[in-house]
Amino acid sequence: MSSVEPEFGQDELARRLRTTREYLGLSQQYVSSATGIARSAISEIERGNRKVDSLELAKLARLYQHPVGYFLGSEVAKAESASAIGRILGDLNNEDREQVRKFAEFLSFSRRSERA
Repeated sequence: MSSVEPEFGQDELARRLRTTREYLGLSQQYVSSATGIARSAISEIERGNRKVDSLELAKLARLYQHPVGYFLGSEVAKAESASAIGRILGDLNNEDREQVRKFAEFLSFSRRSERA
């Protein structure tokens, strides 16, 4: 069973859902059409004014191609990020995969520089 971060709550869940949707460049209307969740409900969920039920969260996670655990703040979700990246890379052409590799190296180098 995965552990949940102690500070995690409704506001953090709402933030993760909103920022993931925005990062993917999806409108609330598109998400509504793709999941069957009312656009007004998505808006309320993303503002933290409405709780998301487990079926809605599963639909959103599937659309956003993230494990449900990521949105719930579980430690396991961090390890699952690598498999999500692998799935995404499979859809890219060789040139795009090379760009992703270079960017990952850049990020890794930047993190090492910050710690030094």
